[in-house]
Amino acid sequence: MKKSVVKKPTQLTQKPLYMAMVMAFAVNASPLLAEEAAKKELPAATAQADTLKEVEVKAAAVAPVADGYQSTKTRVGKTLQDPHDVPQAVTTITHSLMHDQQVGSLREALRNVSGLTFNAAEGGRSGDNINLRGFYTFGDIYLDGIRDTAQYNRETFNLEQIDVLRGSAAMLFGRGQAGGVINQVSKTPQLNDKNTITASIGEQGYEQVTGDFNKKLNDTTAIRLNVMQRGEETWRQNPATGDRPELNREGIAGSIGFGINTDDEFLLSHIYTKTRDVPDYGVSFNNGNGTNPATNTRRPTDNFPSSSFYGTNKNFDDSDTSLSTATYTHKFTPDMQLRTQIRIADYERQYWAKTPSNTLAPSANGSVGGNQTRNSDYETKTVQSDFSNKFNVFGMKNQVLAGFEFLHEKSFRTTLAQLDPATGQPYTLTGAALTAAIAARGVTYNKNVFSTAAPNTFTGNSTSFYAQDTIEFIPKWDVLFGVRRDELRATYSSATSPSLSFGENSYRTGLSYHYNPETHYYVSYSDAFSPTADLYQLSGGASPPERGETVELGAKWLLLEGDLAFRTALYSTTKEYERNGDLDSTAALLTNKRRTNGLEFELAGRITSNWEIFSGLAFMDAKILEAATNINAATGVVTVADKRFEGERARNTPGMTFNAFSTYKVTDKWRVGGGFESKGKRYGYNPTSNAAATSAGNGPFRTGIFDPNTAPGYTRWDALVAYEEQKWALRLNIKNVFNKVYYDAIYDNGPFTVPGNKRTAILTAEYKF
Repeated sequence: MKKSVVKKPTQLTQKPLYMAMVMAFAVNASPLLAEEAAKKELPAATAQADTLKEVEVKAAAVAPVADGYQSTKTRVGKTLQDPHDVPQAVTTITHSLMHDQQVGSLREALRNVSGLTFNAAEGGRSGDNINLRGFYTFGDIYLDGIRDTAQYNRETFNLEQIDVLRGSAAMLFGRGQAGGVINQVSKTPQLNDKNTITASIGEQGYEQVTGDFNKKLNDTTAIRLNVMQRGEETWRQNPATGDRPELNREGIAGSIGFGINTDDEFLLSHIYTKTRDVPDYGVSFNNGNGTNPATNTRRPTDNFPSSSFYGTNKNFDDSDTSLSTATYTHKFTPDMQLRTQIRIADYERQYWAKTPSNTLAPSANGSVGGNQTRNSDYETKTVQSDFSNKFNVFGMKNQVLAGFEFLHEKSFRTTLAQLDPATGQPYTLTGAALTAAIAARGVTYNKNVFSTAAPNTFTGNSTSFYAQDTIEFIPKWDVLFGVRRDELRATYSSATSPSLSFGENSYRTGLSYHYNPETHYYVSYSDAFSPTADLYQLSGGASPPERGETVELGAKWLLLEGDLAFRTALYSTTKEYERNGDLDSTAALLTNKRRTNGLEFELAGRITSNWEIFSGLAFMDAKILEAATNINAATGVVTVADKRFEGERARNTPGMTFNAFSTYKVTDKWRVGGGFESKGKRYGYNPTSNAAATSAGNGPFRTGIFDPNTAPGYTRWDALVAYEEQKWALRLNIKNVFNKVYYDAIYDNGPFTVPGNKRTAILTAEYKF
């Protein structure tokens, strides 16, 4: 296989570590040089008789030059490699980029990914809920290559980087969607002593403290500890109470590594995160009746201010997440290794959130708006092993990957009981009497008091095997082919689909041309599958499994001696029998077929030694090709969606997204920077419905034309000023500089959208020791 270009650090001689090495060499070498010069003046016999003693030299490993906004390593392809060599579009958000942007959550970090949008939450979809290339990514979020599918809010305090592999990826990762895979990469112990503490304070009640402590124990052993505590509010509030949405997050992550940089590496890690939030489900859209489309548009409601928050401080979103992982890597040779991971994870979550009203203002007792409640516990046990090797056969270079995965899942979820605030006990009323009582006294919930409805449970076992080979069949030309087999056996509490037995093959292939080490052109094909909807609650057994296929033509260039990476990709992704992403929905299918055709550009790295940039531009043409046809699993009744959906743009997929962030080092100690995030308008509607029945009312075709709920496009600007000494630094981040009201997330079936935060200034102090 080809060798990647050797990255040349810009102005290496200005790096303190390099200068220290040169000075150390000069100081230590000068006596030897002087002695050698003196020898030349001695008689030949004396010089020959003088013999040098053997000198043992020991040197510590030199830390690599930081990548900044450009990553040179990723494991998103199952083996450690340069993203430049992957024949598929890869976006990497580095630690440096997250650091400069004062990012705390995975959601905030993913703003840097072009072609990505956020879904608002309802029911079981609360948490990190993301669309990539127009397709939702539930089931496609990973932590260090292991499935991390639970619905919760992830933090970045223990992340080294975030890799996004775009397009279908079932051959590498198993069941999933067609948009791509989001892989979080954890921090690991390093063979040095390095500690960093940060403290931040800002508007909207922002407070955060983080600590990153790394200790070298011996030549091959080290331990690392990361901690975080963060709290903040938003600008929205309940006018009746003054209560605001809140984020309250804590986390601790510890890891210890043995045999680091040897042929046998062993890593033990544990991460625990806790959230105690007051959730915000946003604002409603206008409910126009079609009589005056010019004034009755389907934009976010103007009946109440966009600052109106329908919840109170009694609402809660509590989660406790624990993940323990053991990783063992054995290197048979420098080119052959076996990497095995074992993880036990537990995700507990309880929440009560208020959905907004379009006709009534928020109330003090929480009686206005809907209630979304949940108590859930999701447990997983995973064993994953990956083998990689490089060798020659008949003069052709091969890179082989092979592996297996076993995943055991167990899930329990139920809703919470409606409690009378006056007594704290469940309401015993029903019907109109219950409605009247709630309107008068309100309703409350306790996360430990369940409703009388039977809980929804499932237990599943998945077994997977895969193999892939990349062959350089002639110089500069590589061909890749991979195949994977997944087998799933699961049991459910559902009476209509009590069990599932499923097996599926997945494929990946690509052709690459490396004109030189700095240039990579490729064409690739990959597919995706999912036998059921989210966590198998909507099995849709009467319909075929969900399938996705991606064809991609791309190019990657390393510019400026490798300091700047530029890529582009032209792709087409088609998805069939698309399942509904909402666990509370009664319909299993959203569309029978839809497609996204897109074009992407991305730039990351250093333009000069003082100027860094990260930017992405994505154009997406996402259309429904075939409307949904659903079959009731219990009755066999067929429901056909409105055919007028065919040819319309898919939900929550803007025609364009554009983002950029750049910093410039003005002096040795001062840096300034800024950037923007821009998205086109996004639709929110349910393509499963027979909209013809409501064409004169509230359906997407209420005016006789396609007129769904629409979140307007926006551009948000951010800024940075930093003063940096060797041991300490001060940074001022201003998010949403122009205080713009914009709608950040949209519920993928349409009724509401969530405004983003207004201008927030954050001052951060950092100390290293």
